[in-house]
Amino acid sequence: MIPGRLPVLALVLAIVLGACSSAHTAAAHTAAGPPTTTAPTGTAPTTTAPTTTAPATTSTTAAPTTGVPTTPAPTTGVPTTPANVVFSHHISPVTAADLPSTYRAGCPVGPAALRMLTLGYWGFDGRPHVGTIVVNAVVTDQVVGVFAGLFTARFPIRAMKPVDAFGGSDPASMAADNTSGFNCRNAVATGPPRWSVHAYGEAIDVNPVENPYLEGGTVQPPAGVAFTDRGRARPGMSGPGTALNRAFASAGWLWGGRWAGSPDYQHFSKTGG
Repeated sequence: MIPGRLPVLALVLAIVLGACSSAHTAAAHTAAGPPTTTAPTGTAPTTTAPTTTAPATTSTTAAPTTGVPTTPAPTTGVPTTPANVVFSHHISPVTAADLPSTYRAGCPVGPAALRMLTLGYWGFDGRPHVGTIVVNAVVTDQVVGVFAGLFTARFPIRAMKPVDAFGGSDPASMAADNTSGFNCRNAVATGPPRWSVHAYGEAIDVNPVENPYLEGGTVQPPAGVAFTDRGRARPGMSGPGTALNRAFASAGWLWGGRWAGSPDYQHFSKTGG
């Protein structure tokens, strides 16, 4: 090699190598894409996605109609829950015209001494009802208290009408299982005639069929035969510890079922007679 040309060759070689290095670096950048930037430690890189604003829309879907209108269930006027059922009562004076069959001249008390009570009660159908009973004015508060207690206990009563609804007939009233009070009549018992406590308006017979009177071997009313077994408790019956007996005992009234030989299971009275 010619000594004088050595520097020139070295310079040419350097230029060629530099060009190749530049071309290689550019190719590498083109293949790999733009350089990435590493986020500082502890800070996640954030990338904002492109946002597209959709137009606001409100969509309502109507329920399919069947063509059958909805109608509220008819109301019967009879409450179905204890929460909206309350005991009610009303006390009214009585005239002779109100007692065409149960009062007559010579009775121990007259209409002025009596009162007509309108009382709420529960029937055997499980529904509340309103009935009427005639009693002496001096026992009205006691009787209202008794029937309020029976109402609270939901003790069932078959019917409650003055005996005048049965022409003054005590047997007919009993046969109808009617709960009743005043009736100017004699006691149903052996011996000389004497006024019944009912003639004073101070006695009440409750559910006579479920609580018959066993007098001289006769069951009154006849349908009460099915209830002569007092050890078999059924709705509407009287007996020690029952709601019926407790209600009358709270007023100081006594039960005819205690009478030995002739128990009157329907009968409750202020005097015990």
